[in-house]
Amino acid sequence: NLANASGASDVAISPFTMVFQKAGADWAAHVMNAIVLITVLSAGNSGLYACTRVLWVLAKERKAPRWFRKVTKAGVPIWALTFTALCSTVIFCISLAGNQQVYIFLVNLSGLSGMIFWFGISLCHWRFRRAYVIQGYNLADLPYKAALFPFGPVYACVLLAIIIIGQGYGTIWPKFDALSFVSTYLALPLFFVFWLGWKYTKKSKWIKLTDIDLVTGTLLEMERNGEIEVFPPQASRSWRHYIRWMHRKPS
Repeated sequence: NLANASGASDVAISPFTMVFQKAGADWAAHVMNAIVLITVLSAGNSGLYACTRVLWVLAKERKAPRWFRKVTKAGVPIWALTFTALCSTVIFCISLAGNQQVYIFLVNLSGLSGMIFWFGISLCHWRFRRAYVIQGYNLADLPYKAALFPFGPVYACVLLAIIIIGQGYGTIWPKFDALSFVSTYLALPLFFVFWLGWKYTKKSKWIKLTDIDLVTGTLLEMERNGEIEVFPPQASRSWRHYIRWMHRKPS
């Protein structure tokens, strides 16, 4: 059944649904629909939260319009949330048009953007650990240290670079498809336009490892200012490197 399933548009072709149907449970399609719906709603909710918080932080750092910084009494960034929700609704409506071509563009755009983000995260982790040692800090003071450093971030960067570059080989070989090629790699030039545009506008430079600020906004700074006390808990030795308790000093 799955071999002849090309073009199926619902979850009735799901292998899980087929197992239930073979067992005599014809209601399986409805159960799978419910599971998919819950999953989509959960993913949408987390995406809405993440985008709202990112936009709010960008506004606080003066990288987005300042009115996105406004929060309610409950601490909800109301304008960032409203803007994100409206954009999501408009994009969802647009994705329903054009024989799903717009939808494919959006999926490829978000997928490649995610890989670019993880590439940046891996690179930042590698630079952080190197800067931390070069500036004379002790790695034992970190509450958590990623295993397999530096192999982990280097491996992630190399693998993600290969995926980013090679994911669209099907649009070039055996026959070049211009529309698919553009939709696959559209996020890459957009990233460089925004990144280089910001650096040109703000005249920012690549920061040397010796000059990276590793203190501002961290527990180390708060501890130095006397705002908190940070100390290892009375726990077994195996947990000592992973658990730290933070207590605010009484005012």
